[in-house]
Amino acid sequence: MEGNGLDAGNEQYAGQEAMIVLDNVFIPNDYIFMNGEHEFAAMLVERFTCYHRRSYVCKSGVGDVLIGAAATIAEYNGAERASHIKDKLVEMTHLNETIYSTGIASSYQATKTASGNYINDDMIANVCKHHVTRMPYEIGRLAQDLAGGLMVTLPSNQDLDHPEIGPMIRKYLKGRDDVSTDDRMRILRLIENMTLGRNAVGYLTESMHGAGSPQAQRIQIARQMQLDIKKQLANNLAGIDETVSEELSTDLAEYFARVFRAPAAKD
Repeated sequence: MEGNGLDAGNEQYAGQEAMIVLDNVFIPNDYIFMNGEHEFAAMLVERFTCYHRRSYVCKSGVGDVLIGAAATIAEYNGAERASHIKDKLVEMTHLNETIYSTGIASSYQATKTASGNYINDDMIANVCKHHVTRMPYEIGRLAQDLAGGLMVTLPSNQDLDHPEIGPMIRKYLKGRDDVSTDDRMRILRLIENMTLGRNAVGYLTESMHGAGSPQAQRIQIARQMQLDIKKQLANNLAGIDETVSEELSTDLAEYFARVFRAPAAKD
């Protein structure tokens, strides 16, 4: 179990999960979203998940911290100039920014509803969340690669404070001359915490199953692939069939209007 201080990895923040049981709870009518209007149940779920899955862009913020930790331990290990180290940091950044960019794109392509609220692009929101079910695992794997096996074989903070054992640990686990052993251990504990410890719950497992497990996104992506539009585009270019149905023509017009619309004018 993770302890306090250096062994905690992340000394300032942690996470917590709770099981809430609602047993014979009275809910006032003002707090009821739908009162028998079951025909809107599917729409409510789809719109909620659209917002929620886009919000998983937050994982790119956690990824920034992990990339920073990986770059720091590479420096502390004296290996930051090696080409393969740089390449792995580039790959981590590429994956992380892919998550971020799909979240931003989903918001950018939001459409206004009749009530005046905006709903973000459902397809890209699901793509964003689907990226999140995969990419943090690879980012975490690369961070562990850069950290080295010492990440999971470190002595404890209690050992470090021992009057006899502590000096030996500081001597034999020393890296660069200008970096203390304590700081080297701290950044290794942070990587351990984020990829294996208590904060891995939020960065990895919760990324997999929060806002719906991967198959939930694949179902929504399949529903919104617009294959008829894409087949028509291909057929037109190939000269196979240039006739376009009125319904498909409307779908094409809406598609291009959404994707290529001009930015809103500023006041």
